[in-house]
Amino acid sequence: MRSLRRSLVECDNVLGPREVLATAQEHIQLIQRLRREASGNDRKALLQLLAEYAEFCSWLHQDGGDHRSAQYWADRATDWASACGDHDLIAYITARKAQLAGDMKESVDAVDLADYAQRLARPGSRLSAMGAVYGAHGHALLGDELTAQHTFDQALALVTDPSEAPIGRGRWLNAAYVEAQRARSLSLLGHHQEAVAGFEQAIRSLPSNFRRDRGVYLARSAISQLAANGPEQAAATGEAALGIALSTGSARIFTELAMLDGLLQRCRGVLEVDRFRAAFDSHLLHEA
Repeated sequence: MRSLRRSLVECDNVLGPREVLATAQEHIQLIQRLRREASGNDRKALLQLLAEYAEFCSWLHQDGGDHRSAQYWADRATDWASACGDHDLIAYITARKAQLAGDMKESVDAVDLADYAQRLARPGSRLSAMGAVYGAHGHALLGDELTAQHTFDQALALVTDPSEAPIGRGRWLNAAYVEAQRARSLSLLGHHQEAVAGFEQAIRSLPSNFRRDRGVYLARSAISQLAANGPEQAAATGEAALGIALSTGSARIFTELAMLDGLLQRCRGVLEVDRFRAAFDSHLLHEA
């Protein structure tokens, strides 16, 4: 079951949530049946696995744009992780809850959950860095640029510390990821040129199989490119992100592109803008 979950995570990186969610939920039902027949350490191990699957379902719903379902599964994951006593997993899920709160623009929840995740995590660990990253974005949502930048710097120091090997939970968290999240916050705070540079660096550093993340970064970068470099580049980047959004079904990409589409309304008549907006409108008509 752990191997199957890892395979689903790899599929999600490339294909997005809509191709994976039903299978993940079927696996949860299977694990629940196995738990009823197990005892002792076997049942505890299944409970830990159940918590990991629940957290994964939370992520799939989050990327699919269903935030309430994402909260439900994150809460279930917390309950099951607490029941089996996996403190690292509890810290990981709490940091993910902070990320979800940030996506929902619930700034205070993002900050408070991130602070709690850092208290739960081992000092100096990657899990502590996760809490710092998502807390920093919460501070940016509150308009507190100084604290946001300081907290991003804390996270960057943790992930670049050679004594903290990238293994275990949060091993995907690296300097490029921190800078991508900083770029998102810089865009929110109006520092668009710096945000574009941060997204470009993050995109260059992405593994080839992180296709959906590439789409998210492209879509977020396009919004800053509009302010920093003009509508032609922004629309071209948005069109590249749209191709990934259509193949993965990632609502995080579509949300950013919908914002870009609205901002580009005033630039009608520019070739790249008209092409992007026609492609985006065509998708909306198809979905309707």
